Order: sequence, then structure tokens, then C-alpha cells
Amino acid sequence: MIPWAARLVEGVRGGAVHRCFPAQRAGMAALLVAIAALTCASGAAAADCKSLPKPRTDWSDCNKRQIMLGRSNLTGSNLFNTDFTSTDLSGSNLTSANLEKATLMRASLAGARADKANFSRVEAYRTNFTGMSAEYASFASSELQRADFAGARLTGADFEKAELGRANFEKAVLTGTRFATANLSRAVLSGSQFEGPIDFSRAFMFQTRIEGVDLSQASGLTQDQIDLTCGDAATKLPAGLSAPPQWPCPADDD
Repeated sequence: MIPWAARLVEGVRGGAVHRCFPAQRAGMAALLVAIAALTCASGAAAADCKSLPKPRTDWSDCNKRQIMLGRSNLTGSNLFNTDFTSTDLSGSNLTSANLEKATLMRASLAGARADKANFSRVEAYRTNFTGMSAEYASFASSELQRADFAGARLTGADFEKAELGRANFEKAVLTGTRFATANLSRAVLSGSQFEGPIDFSRAFMFQTRIEGVDLSQASGLTQDQIDLTCGDAATKLPAGLSAPPQWPCPADDD
């Protein structure tokens, strides 16, 4: 029990509460009931961190670092602020799971299914998302530097305000994906696939690799953004925008 709560309970046992006026005793009793409920809830939450993975698991705020959870079924689970640093979640089912503020640094979600999952505000530096399905998932305001989304299916996914420096989207499906206000500096979009609109409104695109990409239906792009990117003769731009003279860029060896 919380130390100050224990002292309060001890005071009750010693008769301190009974010496109070009736109204004070009623208030003290209500406070003790609230403390008991809080203590029980805290214990239940801590105990749930030891539970086995299953649909609708509650691992919020739990430490799940460096463990093997590949092919787990965590559909609809509450994984808010869970620490999955360097954990293997490859092939797992995370459909509609809530991973808001989770730590996924150097974790593997390769081949995972995470459609409609909430990855907003996650920390996912160098995380392996290759081949995953995260259609209509949210990665808003997430830290995704050097994350690897190669071959991922990201139709309708939201990356608004995400940090995506040097992230790799090669051969990813990006139909309807939103990159509004995202940092895409040195990210690789070459070889990505999409049909229909893709939103780049106010995205920062310093040396974003768009070689061979058909951006003719992209929305939100300006000439100032295109002037910072790295494309080539095969890159297709929206009407009214033109290739800058520095194309093609030299290879990025980092």
C-alpha cells in the first residue's frame, strides 16, 4: 500500500477517525474507499503486465523490452506507453490496437498486421516495419527516423507531423497516405506505389528521394518543396510544377 495511505489506515485503527465529528467521519470514510479502489486498480494493472499475449490485452505502461512476441495475437489491445524496445513482434496481429506513445526503438514488426492501429506519438527509431499491413493506421506525431517501411501496405495511413528522416518507403503502397507537415528529409519514396491522391501539404522534403515516382496526382506539393527533393527524368510531377536543375542528385551513401 502507498505509505501515506498506510498511515491513514493506521490512524483509523487507532481510533483517530472515531474522535472526529460525524461529517468528518463520513468524509474520511469516503476517502478510504477511494484509496482502497486506487490501490486495487494499481495492483490489477501491475499484475496484467505478466499476462500472456491475447486479444484485448492491457499492457499499458508495461515493460516488454527485448522479448520474443512474434506471431502474437494482440488484436484490440491497450499498449499505451508500453516499452517494446528491441522486441520481436514480427508477424503479430495488432489490428485496432492502441500503441500510442509506445517505445518501439529497434523493434521488429516485419510482416505484422496492424490495420487501423494507433501508433501516434510512438518512438520508433530504426524500427523494422517491412512488409507490414497498417492500412488506415495513425502514425501522427511519431518519431520514425530511419524506420524501414519497405514493402509495407499503408493505404490511408496518417503520418501527419511525423518525424521520418531517412525512413525507407521503397515499394510500399501509399495510396491515400497523409504526410501533411511531416519531416521527410532524406526519406526514400523511390519505388513506392500509389494510385490516387497522396497528401504532402507543408511537408519538409529536403533531399527526399522520389526517383521514378509518379506524383502527378499528389496534393499539397509546391515548387519550393520540389526544389529540395531528389528526382530524375522518370519522376512525374503535378501540373504546374517542374523538375529543378539539380536533378538527379548524387547517391546518398549514408
